[in-house]
Amino acid sequence: MNTAIRAGLARGVIELRQNYTNAPDLIGQFLTPAITLGVLFLLRNRSYGDSGLSIAELALPGLLGSIIAFNGMYALLNVLVLDREDGTLLRAKAVPRGLSGYFVGKIVSTTGSVVAQVVIVLGVGMVIIGGSSLSGLGAVTTFVWVVVLGLLAVLPLGAALGSVLDTRSAFLLTMPLMGLIAISGIFYPITALPGWLQAIGQLFPMYWLGLGMRSALLPADAVAIEIDASWRHLETVAVLGVWAVAGLLIAPIVLRRMAAHESGAVMASRREKAMQRAF
Repeated sequence: MNTAIRAGLARGVIELRQNYTNAPDLIGQFLTPAITLGVLFLLRNRSYGDSGLSIAELALPGLLGSIIAFNGMYALLNVLVLDREDGTLLRAKAVPRGLSGYFVGKIVSTTGSVVAQVVIVLGVGMVIIGGSSLSGLGAVTTFVWVVVLGLLAVLPLGAALGSVLDTRSAFLLTMPLMGLIAISGIFYPITALPGWLQAIGQLFPMYWLGLGMRSALLPADAVAIEIDASWRHLETVAVLGVWAVAGLLIAPIVLRRMAAHESGAVMASRREKAMQRAF
Protein backbone atom coordinates (compact mmCIF):
# COMPACT_ATOMS: atom_id res chain seq x y z
CA MET A 1 0.00 0.00 0.00
CA ASN A 2 2.89 2.35 0.76
CA THR A 3 4.16 1.78 -2.77
CA ALA A 4 0.74 2.65 -4.19
CA ILE A 5 0.56 5.81 -2.09
CA ARG A 6 4.04 6.90 -3.14
CA ALA A 7 3.21 6.23 -6.78
CA GLY A 8 -0.06 8.13 -6.41
CA LEU A 9 1.62 11.11 -4.80
CA ALA A 10 4.20 11.22 -7.59
CA ARG A 11 1.47 10.91 -10.21
CA GLY A 12 -0.56 13.68 -8.59
CA VAL A 13 2.42 16.06 -8.51
CA ILE A 14 3.20 15.35 -12.17
CA GLU A 15 -0.42 15.96 -13.21
CA LEU A 16 -0.55 19.15 -11.17
CA ARG A 17 2.63 20.42 -12.81
CA GLN A 18 1.22 19.58 -16.24
CA ASN A 19 -1.99 21.45 -15.44
CA TYR A 20 -0.04 24.61 -14.61
CA THR A 21 2.32 24.44 -17.58
CA ASN A 22 -0.37 23.80 -20.18
CA ALA A 23 -2.13 26.85 -21.62
CA PRO A 24 -5.50 25.17 -22.42
CA ASP A 25 -5.68 23.70 -18.90
CA LEU A 26 -4.89 27.07 -17.34
CA ILE A 27 -7.55 28.77 -19.43
CA GLY A 28 -10.08 26.12 -18.44
CA GLN A 29 -9.31 26.57 -14.76
CA PHE A 30 -9.20 30.34 -14.57
CA LEU A 31 -11.51 31.60 -17.33
CA THR A 32 -14.70 31.52 -15.26
CA PRO A 33 -13.06 32.96 -12.09
CA ALA A 34 -11.44 35.68 -14.21
CA ILE A 35 -14.77 36.65 -15.78
CA THR A 36 -16.43 36.61 -12.36
CA LEU A 37 -13.69 38.78 -10.87
CA GLY A 38 -14.15 41.20 -13.77
CA VAL A 39 -17.87 41.49 -13.03
CA LEU A 40 -17.19 41.96 -9.31
CA PHE A 41 -14.64 44.65 -10.12
CA LEU A 42 -17.38 46.58 -11.93
CA LEU A 43 -19.60 46.20 -8.85
CA ARG A 44 -16.97 47.26 -6.34
CA ASN A 45 -18.60 50.66 -5.76
CA ARG A 46 -22.17 49.38 -5.35
CA SER A 47 -22.99 49.01 -1.67
CA TYR A 48 -25.27 46.37 -0.22
CA GLY A 49 -27.83 48.10 1.98
CA ASP A 50 -26.27 49.79 4.99
CA SER A 51 -23.67 47.08 5.55
CA GLY A 52 -20.83 49.41 4.59
CA LEU A 53 -19.53 46.78 2.17
CA SER A 54 -19.91 46.58 -1.57
CA ILE A 55 -21.64 43.72 -3.34
CA ALA A 56 -18.25 42.71 -4.73
CA GLU A 57 -16.63 42.57 -1.28
CA LEU A 58 -19.43 40.35 -0.01
CA ALA A 59 -19.31 38.11 -3.08
CA LEU A 60 -15.54 37.46 -3.22
CA PRO A 61 -15.48 35.02 -0.26
CA GLY A 62 -18.52 33.30 -1.75
CA LEU A 63 -16.66 32.91 -5.03
CA LEU A 64 -13.87 31.13 -3.17
CA GLY A 65 -16.39 28.84 -1.51
CA SER A 66 -17.96 28.00 -4.86
CA ILE A 67 -14.52 27.19 -6.33
CA ILE A 68 -13.92 24.67 -3.54
CA ALA A 69 -17.40 23.14 -3.83
CA PHE A 70 -17.81 23.12 -7.60
CA ASN A 71 -14.26 22.45 -8.77
CA GLY A 72 -13.47 20.08 -5.93
CA MET A 73 -16.42 17.90 -6.85
CA TYR A 74 -16.77 18.39 -10.59
CA ALA A 75 -13.09 18.18 -11.52
CA LEU A 76 -12.74 14.74 -9.93
CA LEU A 77 -16.12 13.63 -11.27
CA ASN A 78 -15.28 14.68 -14.82
CA VAL A 79 -11.84 13.08 -14.93
CA LEU A 80 -13.23 9.78 -13.63
CA VAL A 81 -15.95 9.75 -16.28
CA LEU A 82 -13.46 10.49 -19.07
CA ASP A 83 -10.89 7.98 -17.80
CA ARG A 84 -13.54 5.26 -17.62
CA GLU A 85 -14.55 5.91 -21.21
CA ASP A 86 -11.09 6.13 -22.78
CA GLY A 87 -9.67 3.08 -20.98
CA THR A 88 -7.29 4.88 -18.61
CA LEU A 89 -8.97 3.35 -15.57
CA LEU A 90 -8.92 -0.11 -17.13
CA ARG A 91 -5.19 0.16 -17.82
CA ALA A 92 -4.61 1.25 -14.22
CA LYS A 93 -6.56 -1.80 -13.06
CA ALA A 94 -4.18 -4.08 -14.98
CA VAL A 95 -1.21 -2.90 -12.86
CA PRO A 96 -0.75 -4.28 -9.33
CA ARG A 97 -2.23 -1.71 -6.94
CA GLY A 98 -2.61 0.54 -9.95
CA LEU A 99 -6.11 1.67 -8.99
CA SER A 100 -4.97 2.74 -5.52
CA GLY A 101 -2.16 4.81 -7.04
CA TYR A 102 -4.58 6.21 -9.64
CA PHE A 103 -7.09 7.43 -7.05
CA VAL A 104 -4.41 8.87 -4.77
CA GLY A 105 -2.95 10.74 -7.74
CA LYS A 106 -6.32 12.19 -8.76
CA ILE A 107 -7.06 13.33 -5.21
CA VAL A 108 -3.63 14.98 -4.94
CA SER A 109 -3.89 16.76 -8.30
CA THR A 110 -7.48 17.89 -7.72
CA THR A 111 -6.74 19.13 -4.20
CA GLY A 112 -3.61 20.96 -5.33
CA SER A 113 -5.45 22.54 -8.25
CA VAL A 114 -8.35 23.76 -6.09
CA VAL A 115 -6.07 25.17 -3.40
CA ALA A 116 -3.98 26.97 -6.02
CA GLN A 117 -7.11 28.47 -7.59
CA VAL A 118 -8.40 29.65 -4.21
CA VAL A 119 -5.09 31.29 -3.28
CA ILE A 120 -4.65 32.98 -6.67
CA VAL A 121 -8.25 34.23 -6.90
CA LEU A 122 -8.08 35.49 -3.31
CA GLY A 123 -4.83 37.35 -3.97
CA VAL A 124 -6.13 38.97 -7.15
CA GLY A 125 -9.47 39.79 -5.51
CA MET A 126 -7.81 41.48 -2.56
CA VAL A 127 -5.89 43.72 -4.95
CA ILE A 128 -8.64 44.72 -7.39
CA ILE A 129 -11.70 44.61 -5.08
CA GLY A 130 -10.46 44.96 -1.50
CA GLY A 131 -12.54 44.42 1.61
CA SER A 132 -11.15 40.93 2.28
CA SER A 133 -8.15 40.12 4.44
CA LEU A 134 -6.64 37.32 6.48
CA SER A 135 -5.80 39.52 9.42
CA GLY A 136 -4.91 37.63 12.56
CA LEU A 137 -4.31 34.02 13.52
CA GLY A 138 -8.02 33.38 14.02
CA ALA A 139 -8.86 34.36 10.44
CA VAL A 140 -6.05 32.23 9.00
CA THR A 141 -7.09 29.25 11.13
CA THR A 142 -10.72 29.58 10.02
CA PHE A 143 -9.67 29.87 6.38
CA VAL A 144 -7.57 26.69 6.60
CA TRP A 145 -10.15 24.51 8.35
CA VAL A 146 -12.91 25.65 6.01
CA VAL A 147 -10.79 24.71 2.97
CA VAL A 148 -9.77 21.34 4.42
CA LEU A 149 -13.22 20.36 5.67
CA GLY A 150 -14.81 21.62 2.46
CA LEU A 151 -12.54 19.44 0.33
CA LEU A 152 -13.29 16.44 2.54
CA ALA A 153 -17.00 17.12 1.98
CA VAL A 154 -16.92 17.43 -1.81
CA LEU A 155 -14.08 15.22 -3.11
CA PRO A 156 -15.67 11.90 -2.07
CA LEU A 157 -18.95 13.07 -3.59
CA GLY A 158 -17.18 13.78 -6.89
CA ALA A 159 -15.51 10.37 -6.81
CA ALA A 160 -18.81 8.58 -6.17
CA LEU A 161 -20.68 10.45 -8.90
CA GLY A 162 -17.81 9.97 -11.35
CA SER A 163 -18.09 6.23 -10.80
CA VAL A 164 -21.73 6.01 -11.89
CA LEU A 165 -22.34 8.83 -14.41
CA ASP A 166 -21.52 8.96 -18.10
CA THR A 167 -20.35 11.97 -20.10
CA ARG A 168 -23.85 13.17 -20.93
CA SER A 169 -25.10 12.88 -17.36
CA ALA A 170 -22.01 14.65 -16.05
CA PHE A 171 -22.65 17.54 -18.42
CA LEU A 172 -26.32 17.79 -17.45
CA LEU A 173 -25.30 17.89 -13.79
CA THR A 174 -23.83 21.35 -14.30
CA MET A 175 -27.32 22.86 -14.62
CA PRO A 176 -28.57 21.93 -11.13
CA LEU A 177 -25.16 22.91 -9.76
CA MET A 178 -25.56 26.37 -11.28
CA GLY A 179 -28.99 26.57 -9.69
CA LEU A 180 -27.50 25.56 -6.35
CA ILE A 181 -24.94 28.37 -6.64
CA ALA A 182 -27.81 30.80 -7.18
CA ILE A 183 -29.60 29.81 -3.95
CA SER A 184 -26.52 29.36 -1.75
CA GLY A 185 -25.81 33.02 -1.01
CA ILE A 186 -22.60 32.88 -3.02
CA PHE A 187 -22.98 36.13 -4.95
CA TYR A 188 -25.79 37.73 -2.95
CA PRO A 189 -26.74 37.31 0.74
CA ILE A 190 -28.96 34.28 1.26
CA THR A 191 -31.12 36.33 3.63
CA ALA A 192 -32.50 38.15 0.57
CA LEU A 193 -34.08 34.87 -0.66
CA PRO A 194 -37.44 33.36 0.37
CA GLY A 195 -37.27 31.16 3.45
CA TRP A 196 -37.90 27.89 1.57
CA LEU A 197 -34.99 28.58 -0.79
CA GLN A 198 -32.79 29.42 2.19
CA ALA A 199 -33.67 26.04 3.70
CA ILE A 200 -32.76 24.17 0.51
CA GLY A 201 -29.49 26.05 0.09
CA GLN A 202 -28.43 25.21 3.65
CA LEU A 203 -28.70 21.48 3.00
CA PHE A 204 -25.63 21.51 0.74
CA PRO A 205 -21.92 22.24 1.35
CA MET A 206 -21.76 25.23 -0.99
CA TYR A 207 -23.64 27.62 1.31
CA TRP A 208 -21.54 26.65 4.33
CA LEU A 209 -18.29 27.02 2.40
CA GLY A 210 -19.30 30.53 1.39
CA LEU A 211 -20.32 31.34 4.96
CA GLY A 212 -17.05 29.99 6.33
CA MET A 213 -15.03 32.02 3.86
CA ARG A 214 -16.95 35.19 4.73
CA SER A 215 -16.30 34.60 8.43
CA ALA A 216 -12.56 34.33 7.74
CA LEU A 217 -12.18 37.20 5.28
CA LEU A 218 -14.74 39.90 6.11
CA PRO A 219 -14.84 42.39 9.00
CA ALA A 220 -16.62 41.18 12.14
CA ASP A 221 -19.57 43.56 11.68
CA ALA A 222 -20.39 41.96 8.29
CA VAL A 223 -22.04 39.16 10.26
CA ALA A 224 -25.12 41.38 10.57
CA ILE A 225 -26.32 40.32 7.09
CA GLU A 226 -26.10 36.58 7.84
CA ILE A 227 -28.87 34.35 9.16
CA ASP A 228 -29.33 34.99 12.89
CA ALA A 229 -26.49 37.54 12.59
CA SER A 230 -24.05 34.70 13.29
CA TRP A 231 -21.15 33.04 11.47
CA ARG A 232 -22.47 29.71 12.83
CA HIS A 233 -19.10 27.95 12.93
CA LEU A 234 -20.45 24.95 14.84
CA GLU A 235 -23.20 24.45 12.27
CA THR A 236 -20.65 24.81 9.47
CA VAL A 237 -18.47 22.09 10.99
CA ALA A 238 -21.52 19.88 11.56
CA VAL A 239 -22.95 20.13 8.03
CA LEU A 240 -19.62 19.84 6.22
CA GLY A 241 -18.64 17.05 8.62
CA VAL A 242 -21.80 15.07 7.85
CA TRP A 243 -21.17 15.39 4.10
CA ALA A 244 -17.53 14.38 4.60
CA VAL A 245 -18.36 11.31 6.71
CA ALA A 246 -21.14 10.21 4.35
CA GLY A 247 -18.88 10.65 1.32
CA LEU A 248 -15.94 8.84 2.91
CA LEU A 249 -18.23 5.91 3.78
CA ILE A 250 -20.04 5.70 0.44
CA ALA A 251 -17.32 6.60 -2.08
CA PRO A 252 -15.01 3.61 -1.39
CA ILE A 253 -17.93 1.19 -1.79
CA VAL A 254 -19.01 2.77 -5.09
CA LEU A 255 -15.44 2.93 -6.36
CA ARG A 256 -14.79 -0.73 -5.55
CA ARG A 257 -17.95 -1.82 -7.34
CA MET A 258 -17.12 0.34 -10.33
CA ALA A 259 -13.57 -1.02 -10.51
CA ALA A 260 -14.78 -4.62 -10.18
CA HIS A 261 -17.08 -4.20 -13.19
CA GLU A 262 -14.54 -2.47 -15.43
CA SER A 263 -13.57 -4.65 -18.37
CA GLY A 264 -12.71 -4.36 -22.03
CA ALA A 265 -16.24 -5.34 -23.05
CA VAL A 266 -17.82 -2.77 -20.74
CA MET A 267 -15.50 -0.04 -21.98
CA ALA A 268 -16.21 -0.94 -25.63
CA SER A 269 -19.97 -0.83 -24.99
CA ARG A 270 -19.65 2.52 -23.24
CA ARG A 271 -17.59 3.93 -26.10
CA GLU A 272 -20.08 2.68 -28.67
CA LYS A 273 -22.93 4.42 -26.86
CA ALA A 274 -20.89 7.63 -26.71
CA MET A 275 -20.26 7.45 -30.47
CA GLN A 276 -23.96 6.90 -31.14
CA ARG A 277 -24.80 10.04 -29.13
CA ALA A 278 -22.17 12.00 -31.05
CA PHE A 279 -23.61 11.03 -34.42
